[in-house]
Amino acid sequence: MIRYIAYRLVLMVGILLGVLTITFFLSRVLPASPVNLIVGDRPTAAQMIAAEEELGLNKPLIVQYALFMGRIAQGDFGKSLRTNQPVIVEIRNRMGATIELTTLSIIIVLCVGIPLGVLSAVRQNSWIDNFARAGAVGGVALPAFMLAMILQMIFYGYLDWLPIKGRMDSVTFLDVPFDRVTGLFLIDTLLAGQWIAFKSAVSHLVLPTLTLSIVTLATVTRITRNTMVEVLSEEYIRTAFAYGLSKRTIYYRYALKATLIPMLTVIGLTYGYLLGGAVVVEFVFDWPGLGGFLVFSIVQNDFPAVLGTTLFLAGTYLIINLIVDLLYFVVDPRLRSS
Repeated sequence: MIRYIAYRLVLMVGILLGVLTITFFLSRVLPASPVNLIVGDRPTAAQMIAAEEELGLNKPLIVQYALFMGRIAQGDFGKSLRTNQPVIVEIRNRMGATIELTTLSIIIVLCVGIPLGVLSAVRQNSWIDNFARAGAVGGVALPAFMLAMILQMIFYGYLDWLPIKGRMDSVTFLDVPFDRVTGLFLIDTLLAGQWIAFKSAVSHLVLPTLTLSIVTLATVTRITRNTMVEVLSEEYIRTAFAYGLSKRTIYYRYALKATLIPMLTVIGLTYGYLLGGAVVVEFVFDWPGLGGFLVFSIVQNDFPAVLGTTLFLAGTYLIINLIVDLLYFVVDPRLRSS
């Protein structure tokens, strides 16, 4: 087990180095230049030279890469050219919003998708099964940004039930103070006992969470259904029915347990997809997380912010996959013995 974990950690470091290398060279070969973000629209030649020297762009590309990797090794991601704040500070201030959104979405997806997939497998070719499969196809086909705008038009433009952007009403945020202990507004407002702020945070979470949940629900539902259909045809399941065990026990204690390995894989990949998919959703809902920060940084050629955020998201995705792989050993004892 220790050797396996060590091997995976070394592999993760190699993947992160590859991500950093590709992102770095892409940021340097693109025609846009971060110099314009510093000097403005009409710079003089002297200002351009000074800005390039400040950013180190006047050095050979391989030297720039070596200096960049050296700073990364020391934990220095540089300063955001757009906000003039250290990139690591920007990530720390915004990661709570992204984690809150994606974690709540994956919880909803699991609570709805797994039971729906089991029910669809148990009642194959029924109206429930057809409805679930049709919804799965629709969820995969509908782009996240389009679904987000449709929900905004319905629940904000037409019904006026829910807010359209942000994590909390600006008035509530200023008038109802609370300590940011975890960076998750739902938890921090509860710890502070600020129910008005908690209600505002919940209302702002509904639409972006619903968007991410719908676009990823299809994957979990379809995988659960397909794996359950295979397991239900096994002999030990038919034997359990012959012994007179209750359907609930057979479906959820024996059949669903046998699908945990592929389900863990799907859950890990889905959470990673949510981190990537949140980029578009955060931008549409003006959610102050890493996704919106990354989009604005790309648009305005803020390369230090792009590199730092990309590294953080890639590292988070790799850690999630490592946790999922380790859970395989917990779920299946045969893997531990091998």
